[in-house]
Amino acid sequence: MIFKKLSELSDEELSGLLVRDVNIQDVIPRVVEILNGVEEEGDKALARYTEELDGVRVGVLRVSDKEIEAAYEKVSQDIQKALETAADNIMAFHYKQLEKDLWMTEVSPGVMVGQKIVPLESVGAYVPGGRAAYPSTALMTVIPAKVAGVPRVIVCTPPRKDGSIEPITLVAADMAGADEIYKLGGVQAIAAMAFGTDSIPDVEKIVGPGNIYVTAAKQLLRNIVEIDMPAGPSEVLIISDYTGEPDILAADLIAQAEHDPHSVSVLVVTDEDLAIATRQEVEAQANKADRKNIVMQSLENSAILIAATMEDAIVFSNNFAPEHLEIIAIDAMTIFGEINNAGSVFLGRYAPVAAGDYASGTNHVLPTSGYARVLSGLNADHFVKKITVQQITREGLAQLEDCITTLAEAEGLRGHAESVRKRLADK
Repeated sequence: MIFKKLSELSDEELSGLLVRDVNIQDVIPRVVEILNGVEEEGDKALARYTEELDGVRVGVLRVSDKEIEAAYEKVSQDIQKALETAADNIMAFHYKQLEKDLWMTEVSPGVMVGQKIVPLESVGAYVPGGRAAYPSTALMTVIPAKVAGVPRVIVCTPPRKDGSIEPITLVAADMAGADEIYKLGGVQAIAAMAFGTDSIPDVEKIVGPGNIYVTAAKQLLRNIVEIDMPAGPSEVLIISDYTGEPDILAADLIAQAEHDPHSVSVLVVTDEDLAIATRQEVEAQANKADRKNIVMQSLENSAILIAATMEDAIVFSNNFAPEHLEIIAIDAMTIFGEINNAGSVFLGRYAPVAAGDYASGTNHVLPTSGYARVLSGLNADHFVKKITVQQITREGLAQLEDCITTLAEAEGLRGHAESVRKRLADK
C-alpha cells in the first residue's frame, strides 16, 4: 500500500493509480477461439467448453420451473425477505429514471418535434457465479430492464459442480422477473447470447459484470451485440476530512479489498494524523479479515494519500474517476457539487458502499478503470432507444426553407434542397 502525501507521489505511482485499464490482450486468443467455436457449433460447443472450463456436465441448459420452486425451499425466509426489500428499492429507484415515453413540442410555428422511447426487444444479463453467489447482480441487471419495459430478459450464470445453479441466485433472478435462466457461464455464455444457439436465442444487448475473459468477450462482440460497459476490478475512492473515523475508513477500504486480489482501495484525507491512524487500523482489520489472502493482495494495489487541501483531493478524485466514491466530511454535499467523474457516490458517515451494493436501490453495475469519465452506471436508459419525430405544416416548412436549402447546397446536396422546394411549389 502506498502511504504518502499526494504532492509527493512519483509519476510512476500516480500513473499506476490513475491508469487501471484491464489488460485483455493476453486472453484474447483463447476468447476468440471460444467465440468462434460457439458461433460455428452452437450447443455442442457450449457443452464442450462448460465441461472443459468449469468441470461441469450440463444436460438441459434452461432452468426449469421445478428447479426454481425447489430453490425457494432452500433459501431461508430471512434471505428472501432481504431480497424482496432490495428488489423493491431497486425497482422504485429505476422507475424514477424513466422519462415520458412520448412528447411533442413546438419549436417554431408549424414545426412540432418530439421523442418516443421504445424498450429493447431482448436483453441478456450475465450474473457471475462459480466460486460465489451474486444474487444482488441478478436484481441489479434484470429489474432495470423490466422497469424499462423489455419483454424478454434472460439470465446466464455459471453452474456449480453438480450442474445446478446456486439457489439464492435462482430466487433473486426469479424475483427480478427474468423470463429465462440458463446454466451457463464464461465466454461461452456471452457468445451464446450474442450469436444464439438452438437452446438460447440471441439478444440485442448484454449487461452485467464478469472476469477478464467475460470482459474481453463483450468488447470483441460489440459489432454483433450491444453491451453496457467494459468492466475491470472493483474500486473505491474515499475522500475524508478530519471528521473521518479510522475504524470506519479502514472498514470501507477492507470491504472493497475483499472483492478480488485486483481490487483497488484509495483513501485521500486532509488530516495526516487521521491518515496514520487509519493505516494502523487497516493493518489490524486486514489480519482479522475472513478473506485475508485476497485482502492482503488487494491492499498492494491500494493507497492512503494525504492532501494539502480538500480542493486537491477533489482534483485527484475527478482524475481518478472512481467506480465508487465515498465522501465523509462536514460539507459532503458541497464537495459532491464539485465531483464530475464517479460511478456512484456515497455521502456521509452512514452511507457505505455496501448500501449501494445491495439495498439502497441505486445500481451497482458501474464503470471501472476510469470509464466513469465518460460512462454512466447501469440505468433504465440502457434498456431503451429514443426515436425522434417531427410533424411539420406547410407554413412551418416554408419558414425553414431558406435555412434548409442554403445549408444543403453548401454541402453539395442539391437533392435535399429540391425535396423541400418541390413540396412548397405552387401546383
